[in-house]
Amino acid sequence: MDKTFSLTNAAVMGNQLALAWSDGEENYYTFEALRRACPCANCQGEPDALGRVVRPNPTLGPKAFDLISWETVGGYALQFRWGDGHSTGLYSYQYLRNLGD
Repeated sequence: MDKTFSLTNAAVMGNQLALAWSDGEENYYTFEALRRACPCANCQGEPDALGRVVRPNPTLGPKAFDLISWETVGGYALQFRWGDGHSTGLYSYQYLRNLGD
């Protein structure tokens, strides 16, 4: 069972995003790592009618790694807006914690 925690603070530090959690943990993510880990269907794929995951190969230009802004979604996720206009990925707090480990 996953521990219960919430996001207490988020801050940009150079080309990284720092996240502080209610359980005292902190994680640091480069913008490039966050963008490459985007969990949306356009980036990671989605199951077809037979359940096979069709994985796209998105082209990420230089602006793809520019973090323009972010917002919280409910009490469970962050949504990022990137320099190339991409903004469909919902990064759940658990997903972000797993990325940071």
